[in-house]
Amino acid sequence: MNIVLEVKDLCVDYIIAHGRHVRAVDHVSFNIKEGESLGLAGESGCGKSTIAYSLLRLHRPPALINNGSIKINGHNILDMKQEELNLFRWQEASMVFQSAMNCLNPVVRLEKQFFDLYKAHGITYKRSEARKMTKELLELVGIPGDRVRDYPHQFSGGMRQRAVIAMALALKPKLLILDEPTTALDTVVQRDILKRIYDLKDKLKFSILFITHDISLMMEFCDNIAVMYAGEIVEKATAQNLLHAPRHPYSFGLKNSFPSLQGKIEYMEGIKGNPLDLNSIPVGCRFQERCFNASDICFKKEPPRVHVGENFFHCHNPLSESQEVPCG
Repeated sequence: MNIVLEVKDLCVDYIIAHGRHVRAVDHVSFNIKEGESLGLAGESGCGKSTIAYSLLRLHRPPALINNGSIKINGHNILDMKQEELNLFRWQEASMVFQSAMNCLNPVVRLEKQFFDLYKAHGITYKRSEARKMTKELLELVGIPGDRVRDYPHQFSGGMRQRAVIAMALALKPKLLILDEPTTALDTVVQRDILKRIYDLKDKLKFSILFITHDISLMMEFCDNIAVMYAGEIVEKATAQNLLHAPRHPYSFGLKNSFPSLQGKIEYMEGIKGNPLDLNSIPVGCRFQERCFNASDICFKKEPPRVHVGENFFHCHNPLSESQEVPCG
């Protein structure tokens, strides 16, 4: 199976006062295969969106990609000139941003915004042809085609979100990046939109990088999940393995911080402490102060990377399937 996205040793820094660098993404590596969906989970500030913006080189100063390579369909986007990059975006890889429904211009008709996209990439310069393609796209995401001449302010939040997703798919990219695309929507609409996206994935044959802090939502839709903490991927596993037998204590805590929508009511225990200050990375494991399974070595030595087939975790004291985990 072909690899659509290959990220190797990616490092992204933010330049702060006096020329100092804070590393927000630290030597991150992962792949996404053709037709695969990978979830990137973690608390706010762990580096998820920084990775998303890096994949299309959308960062502006003070952000700086300091190391690594990013290949999409074999093309290293870090080597591309700006003109080449502009054509590459949305044709090979596109992105649905956080609060994406606010990306649409409220005073410009929907068909005009799609027409501008087609013109910019040389797809068509005919309004009639653009209108026809736009209608087909809108109907794919569940919006009646005859609403193509409506303004965005005439749509509900969920419909605007669908319109943005249609725009992201307009040039038939091989990779769709979803950066918390349903954050502003209620639970029922979230699942409806995500189900529609994943149905389109199978129909249009693209791969997905799905970024969210909601690991329960991710487990429902993704094939594999990578868990981030303080700029590092601490565990990568199949969604089923992460659901039933997470190996890293942070993955376990993240999974159990979200209540189930079904079954009996149970006591929930959040992850103690606060996210790590990236200005002061400790010696040893970055999760040491918040970990219920920490031992002396966690405070002295960086944890090893342990591979289990194509998956891995970074931990001195990984959990086992039979291990009882303290609550409360």
